[in-house]
Amino acid sequence: MVEDKLKLLYGLQQVDSQLQEVHELKGDLPGIVADLQQKVKAMADKMKELSSLIKKCKVDRDSADVEIIDLQEKVEKYKSQQLHVKSNKQYDALTREIEMAEQRSAKLEKEMEVFEGRMQLAKTDLEAMTAQHAEADAELDDKKKELREINREHEDEELRLQHEREKILVRIDKQDLERYERIRSAKSGKAIVPIKRGACGGCYKSVPPQKVLEIRQNSKLYVCEHCGRIIVSDLIVEMTSAAS
Repeated sequence: MVEDKLKLLYGLQQVDSQLQEVHELKGDLPGIVADLQQKVKAMADKMKELSSLIKKCKVDRDSADVEIIDLQEKVEKYKSQQLHVKSNKQYDALTREIEMAEQRSAKLEKEMEVFEGRMQLAKTDLEAMTAQHAEADAELDDKKKELREINREHEDEELRLQHEREKILVRIDKQDLERYERIRSAKSGKAIVPIKRGACGGCYKSVPPQKVLEIRQNSKLYVCEHCGRIIVSDLIVEMTSAAS
């Protein structure tokens, strides 16, 4: 029966409107909490990257330092060997080894400076990021606390409305529900509206007198030709209100 369908849809709209009011009481807090959670996580990820970079730079710097010490020992050894060689060929070969070792050592010293610079810069960034993370994390804790308090205040009402919504949903045809949700999503939460003084209760545009009569018969779904919302009669509103 169409009348029953209209009563169910209008009843669902009433419940959803009340739920929307409860959610609006939370204001921007849910969004603020979500944004802060994302921000804190991004900071934590960045801190891990900086810590890894510091460790890598330290390993690379220490590795270069060890190699420089090894090269210095080789240079000293080659120079000592030059004192005992008996041919120019051997002397020249040792000279080349010394030059190569010194060039490699000079290159490694420059690399060490680069690693040290990167490490110090990363440490500075990590220190700043750690302070920012602590501040954002404290703010997140405060906002979470506020949201929990608001949720507690309205928890019973929200659960009651959710339960009422579930009871209505199981009685509504799937296609009607999809249509309702589609309109509701497009119209800021208002899919079903009553007729008021010959006008749509959603956009307040006038409804032709003949259509007003049809709506009051409760024999079919009437969609406002201006805003696309479903319009129900005063009788549907009264019956739904009396049943709730």
